[in-house]
Amino acid sequence: MKVYPILVGNKTKETDNYITINSPYDNQAVAKVCVGGENEIEEAIEKALKAFSLLKHLPVYVKANALAQISQGVKERTEEIAHMMALEVGKPISLARIEVNRCIELFQYASEEVKRFGGEVIPLDLDKLGEKRLAIYKRFPIGPILGITPFNFPLNLVAHKVAPALAVGNPIIIKPSSAAPITALILGEIIAQTDLPEGSISILPCSTQLAEKMARDDRLAMLTFTGSPDVGWYLKTIAGKKRVTLELGGNAALVISSLHLKEFLLERAIFGSFYQAGQVCISVQRILVKENFYESFLEEFVEKVKMIHTGNPLDENTLVGPLINQTAAQRVENWIKEALKDGAKLVIGGKREGNVIYPTVLTHTRPEMKVNAKEIFGPVVTVEPYKTFNEAIAMVNNSVYGLQAGIFTEDLNEVFSAYNQLEVGGVIVNDVPTYRSDPMPYGGIKGSGIGKEGIKYAMTEMSEGKILAIKYV
Repeated sequence: MKVYPILVGNKTKETDNYITINSPYDNQAVAKVCVGGENEIEEAIEKALKAFSLLKHLPVYVKANALAQISQGVKERTEEIAHMMALEVGKPISLARIEVNRCIELFQYASEEVKRFGGEVIPLDLDKLGEKRLAIYKRFPIGPILGITPFNFPLNLVAHKVAPALAVGNPIIIKPSSAAPITALILGEIIAQTDLPEGSISILPCSTQLAEKMARDDRLAMLTFTGSPDVGWYLKTIAGKKRVTLELGGNAALVISSLHLKEFLLERAIFGSFYQAGQVCISVQRILVKENFYESFLEEFVEKVKMIHTGNPLDENTLVGPLINQTAAQRVENWIKEALKDGAKLVIGGKREGNVIYPTVLTHTRPEMKVNAKEIFGPVVTVEPYKTFNEAIAMVNNSVYGLQAGIFTEDLNEVFSAYNQLEVGGVIVNDVPTYRSDPMPYGGIKGSGIGKEGIKYAMTEMSEGKILAIKYV
């Protein structure tokens, strides 16, 4: 069985401790992964500090070329990475390839964005005191960054932290999910092949306790975390004075006010609700349908659900693979049973085989039920009617989360009403809230986090603005 070493400051390193990664689909061993300890953590931080003194002064073209090289390196290993992703986290192979392609494009975006990240000239002669003065406003790297990433997008969510960090000139240490470290380590191998200074990148599978120790360490300038709300908000409390961005959970809603794009709507609602077994923070969890056509929509939606291919992630036709582990599968099953006990109606699904939950549709639910109020992170969606658009807005906002929401409508007034009133970080019109384009600003409000990702916007989060005011004669 292959053993993957950790990556400490651009260098692979084997340790005496390791974990075995098992496939969530059939529990077969995939590989062994070395685990870092206190010595490796200290080494990674020290190397990152040394790298920062070099990385922050690298010419733009050097950083741009390195990021383009990483993009090409990922492209050359597309099938290897996609296959490993399918084994490691149970992601259907067709979706794994999509994720790899997104990563390729993301590093290319970063290679291009770094060339535009130059700052601005500000005229100061807006009043008498500013005569013969101007200012230059430029952003500078802030220092070594700690990134903590989840299992569900084991490549792209790592890339969303690494690419902007390196583009700005910050070294970064990634603590990947213990359930999905291999894909991140492969990306680390590719990054280490560039000419970036030693210490620019570390990929460190490690214990929760050591991750917390890094989050507390004042030598690291920033913590960027993607994962569960409970963990994210806790880490923020121990992070001290360092900058923090949190990309957390959601229970995303889709409001259907019109059927003018019915076939596209049905296709996207199916995809948004069930792809990757619903293990997506912007997965469609609540569908709110105008009562005029609620019954007809539900009937056609359920017919589409019946056609979803579920099971083996290596099957090219699979949309819904396994949940990440037995604990997650049992929790989703229990939430379904609890909702049914409290009066919800099971329209389709509800079945569990091992870690696989079959696509599930519930109706007659109430807002306080866990399947509505919390993030289910499984292939389960509730479908409920509404009377007025304002009622739908209120139903969406009745949540501790605020990541993204989707709305299908023909009414421009409804578009801007939703944009102005919905308590979310992003409103997606005529598509599902699951839509994300990697360059766009992405991030939630309320319990869904703080800060923004997306190459340009993450680069801003990872840098500090400094003004130079000049008086000339």
